[in-house]
Amino acid sequence: MDTWKIGPYEFRSRLLLGTGKFADLQTQGKAVDVSQAEILTFAIRRLNLENPHEPNFLEKLDLKKYTLLPNTAGAYTAEEAVRIARLAKASGLCDMIKVEVIGDPKTLLPDPIGTLEASRILVEEGFIVLTYTNDDPILARRLQEVGVHAVMPGASPIGSGQGIVNENNLRFILEDAKVPVIVDAGIGAPADCAKAMELGADGVLLNTAVSLADNPVLMAEAMRLGVEAGRKGYLAGRIAKKRYASASSPVEGMIE
Repeated sequence: MDTWKIGPYEFRSRLLLGTGKFADLQTQGKAVDVSQAEILTFAIRRLNLENPHEPNFLEKLDLKKYTLLPNTAGAYTAEEAVRIARLAKASGLCDMIKVEVIGDPKTLLPDPIGTLEASRILVEEGFIVLTYTNDDPILARRLQEVGVHAVMPGASPIGSGQGIVNENNLRFILEDAKVPVIVDAGIGAPADCAKAMELGADGVLLNTAVSLADNPVLMAEAMRLGVEAGRKGYLAGRIAKKRYASASSPVEGMIE
């Protein structure tokens, strides 16, 4: 069976799903179900952790079926991201954390310095750290050096739906990877998922492309199939590209 690991956790599904922006909890629940995702991510700031009696979307899901991946979305400094992560851990949500430190409110691109610093601190504190970063191969290497458990380069800006805009940099990151690489942000269509997996990514994380689709439930299924097709294509090994045609049927030995 084609499984993969993040830290001590082992998974079958390679599609990670965000839980924000859905029109209602019923649609969210159906989309999560058909996606067959095993890892669900959500912003800690969406939950009122100081009031455990206030209802939240987690109560609508069978949490025994999923591994929760809280994220530090909304943090603009390393200190802020670390504080949010500590709050999540103290609340018993999970020992995994997705580190996000945003450097610019317009592009929502990561702050590389703050991202690296927050990741280093949280690794030292014993978190299982998955770090959202830009598609910089050098930063990806530095993150691995401080001990993160997965690197999550963006395909393009968050929520943009542009797909993979710098395939070459993703290739560099994948070639140098010692930990799982999860393509995160900017996915717009199942073809983007397939392409990421064909390049050799270990997984794909997305949210907006499903939650804001005309039919989120159908799109969640399509994204799952895109991930699965891309993974199988990668394992199968594609043929080399050629400049000229090559006949599909052999001509040697045929009767004229």
